[in-house]
Amino acid sequence: MSALPEPPPRAVFRIPPLVVLVALVFAVCATPVAFAAPYLWLVYLIPIGIIAWTLRVRTVADSEAVAVRRVVGGRRVPWDEIASVHLGRARNPGAARVSAVLNDGSEVALPAVHLRDLPRLAAVSGGRLPDPTATTEQS
Repeated sequence: MSALPEPPPRAVFRIPPLVVLVALVFAVCATPVAFAAPYLWLVYLIPIGIIAWTLRVRTVADSEAVAVRRVVGGRRVPWDEIASVHLGRARNPGAARVSAVLNDGSEVALPAVHLRDLPRLAAVSGGRLPDPTATTEQS
């Protein structure tokens, strides 16, 4: 009996699912306000939007490309088109916003990818992106 081939490496970066719980708690807390006056029930659109954003937005990296999924639409960028990675500012250290810099100089934001995720992203790229945590050996 032959061994099954190993699946190609793949990494999925998502918004933490705990955000859905926060949106549901917000909806429960907003219930008295929602029934206080006409059209205040529209306050329920906020948690619905948060839940849709949490469940939809993600970045999927595999050995061939990086796929970015947004609330509406998405984009798939092959590794050959990515020149480097750009780190943006963030309030929390280790949670910097990451975007892929393409060969033409434009940038594609990688949602849910943070500074701490770069070693995993580099591993999935198959060496196309350098691992920033790798130590260089000095002779």
